[in-house]
Amino acid sequence: MTDFFKSIPTITYEGPDSDNEFAFRHYNPDEVLMGKRMEDHLRFAVAYWHSFAWPGGDPFGGQTLDRPWFGDTMDLARMKADVAFEMFDILGAPYFCFHDADARPEGATFKESQRNLEEITDYFAAKMEGSKTKLLWGTANMFSHKRWMSGASTNPDPEVFAYAAATVKGCMDATQRLGGENYVLWGGREGYETLLNTNLRVEADNMGRFLQMVVEYKHKIGFKGAILIEPKPQEPSKHQYDYDVATVYGFLCRYGLEKEVKVNIEQGHAILAGHSFEHEIATAASLGIFGSIDMNRNDYQSGWDTDQFPNNHAEKALAFYEILRAGGYTTGGTNFDAKIRRQSLDAEDLILAHVGGMDTCARALKSAAALLADGSLETLRRDRYAGWESEGARAMLQSDLTSITADVLARNVNPQPKSGRQERLENLWNKFV
Repeated sequence: MTDFFKSIPTITYEGPDSDNEFAFRHYNPDEVLMGKRMEDHLRFAVAYWHSFAWPGGDPFGGQTLDRPWFGDTMDLARMKADVAFEMFDILGAPYFCFHDADARPEGATFKESQRNLEEITDYFAAKMEGSKTKLLWGTANMFSHKRWMSGASTNPDPEVFAYAAATVKGCMDATQRLGGENYVLWGGREGYETLLNTNLRVEADNMGRFLQMVVEYKHKIGFKGAILIEPKPQEPSKHQYDYDVATVYGFLCRYGLEKEVKVNIEQGHAILAGHSFEHEIATAASLGIFGSIDMNRNDYQSGWDTDQFPNNHAEKALAFYEILRAGGYTTGGTNFDAKIRRQSLDAEDLILAHVGGMDTCARALKSAAALLADGSLETLRRDRYAGWESEGARAMLQSDLTSITADVLARNVNPQPKSGRQERLENLWNKFV
């Protein structure tokens, strides 16, 4: 035990009228919605990097957080893990997620870094034996160290590609060892700054082959979880290859991976790509590649990803509605890829940020579930497309332009506009949020 969270109680559900800030007002893990416990719907995960490795910096200022486990030794890495699992237990968090670099110190060589990862993986495994918290997903940090400045799998240097391949293998092994339910590839540097020094075909082909290798290794070791790509636009590279869900799907199809890989969608990245969170989720679901989400929000007055904890349940309800429409998570979950503000220095701030985020998501889920159970919105949606259920409409899709033109002339077709009823639907939505 450490004393970092001393005097902070285990967080329990007390209901919407509670005045206890160290209690859930909306997140009741055992509440049943649509035949499933709320905990099993939401599958919350704590992000190891933001909660325990982030020092409080931003693009214009350095470290503000002073944590007793900050440093580059295995003893401090073990202390970090002790604190992390204490927080998981306080929150009752069912899952966590981590990058290799969050959990272990960087070694002087790859061999040393890998040994450190294996040691901390064993330490995680021992901690997990006494905790309800499981691993939602593991991943590799292939963006922070200077070796990744020109990409990982897209790097013009084959030695960096090799280092990236070895790094991912080690992280996949760690994820498998810990019973992780997914493995995520986060292409933070898979993009370019200028075409003057870039060969787009070589970089795309190498990235595609790298992902094929990842899938091949998944099957070789018998990993039962999903392989996920996290779409990410313009941060930090100017032109990201994994810009949004649609771009990722096109990439997967190009390299024959659309049946093997799904997406982990982050709210902040969706906004940076010029989309809404719910758009990206719905697009992924329609393409059959929806996997998991990173839950956060952006400061809409800033032009970059601020990774703040969610606090607007009405905004998040649209996202959860699309998740429920898609059938909910399978191996995925709701990972808080969010960090406290650099002025929020106390242990209490870290706990309360997660309490608020979990309550926001729970309230959003309840609104989404109520509307879906009501059925009105889906009925109106089906009515709008009812014409396509006719025999004639289905036959037209199997026809050709010449035949369709002949039919239009014969029937003297002159269709008139029909209202999309957007305001009516928005009013319906607002009844539930």
